Amino acid sequence: MALSVNTNSGAMVALQNLNSTNKQMAEVQSRINTGLKVAGPKDDGSTFAIAQNIRSDVAGLDAVKDSLNRGVSAADTAIAAGQSISDLLIEMKEKAVAATDASLDTASRTALSADFDALRDQISTIVSNAEFDGVNLIDGSVTNINVLANDSGSTITVTARELSASDGLSIQASFGLTTATNAVQARSAVDAAIQTANSRLASLGTDAKSLEIHNDFVSQLQDTLTEGIGNLVDADLAKESARLQSLQIKQQLGVQALSIANQAPQSILGLF
Repeated sequence: MALSVNTNSGAMVALQNLNSTNKQMAEVQSRINTGLKVAGPKDDGSTFAIAQNIRSDVAGLDAVKDSLNRGVSAADTAIAAGQSISDLLIEMKEKAVAATDASLDTASRTALSADFDALRDQISTIVSNAEFDGVNLIDGSVTNINVLANDSGSTITVTARELSASDGLSIQASFGLTTATNAVQARSAVDAAIQTANSRLASLGTDAKSLEIHNDFVSQLQDTLTEGIGNLVDADLAKESARLQSLQIKQQLGVQALSIANQAPQSILGLF
């Protein structure tokens, strides 16, 4: 190779290699800083596009989970109220059965009747307060609620079950225990109400369980999708650490090689 003070081929080659090493180091440092091997479309356009599409699915599932959680909470509120109502009905039956005793004196019958009416009023209080986020599934104000099942708009229906004393359970205010005959009528009404309440409570429980099962599935699906994104774009930091050390050595050698190449023209002075 001819010696020239105008063109230093060795220095150019050394500089090209050093620039390449510096570029690779910048890439490795970016991966270490972000933890991603594909942080943007410049890194790998197709992989980035796929990852972004999956990220949009994960974000949509966040909204689905919120909807499911609201549905579960509304159903759980109704179930808690329904359990309390079922317990009250059992107490009402006890009062009604006691009042069927024809030998009761007036004072005892009056006390039983007052307790019976108070329990019935308590049912109404529970029903009116069994509301979550503006939704009451047991007061007859709604027929059902629809919650999101996926991000494409499919829904799961939770059917409302009315448990109000008069309209839902057919326990009229006129059912008093003032006579043994009235007590028998009230006991029959309460027996029927207990069966109705428990049946409707079971239906609410089934719907709530369905929501919980689907909510668990959505959570698992979201975790799987997130893991898939990681498989596509996450960097192997152990591998990148080893690569960084290798590049640091190459960089130092590249600087030395460039320094040696820059000194080559000095040998020309020895010819003159």
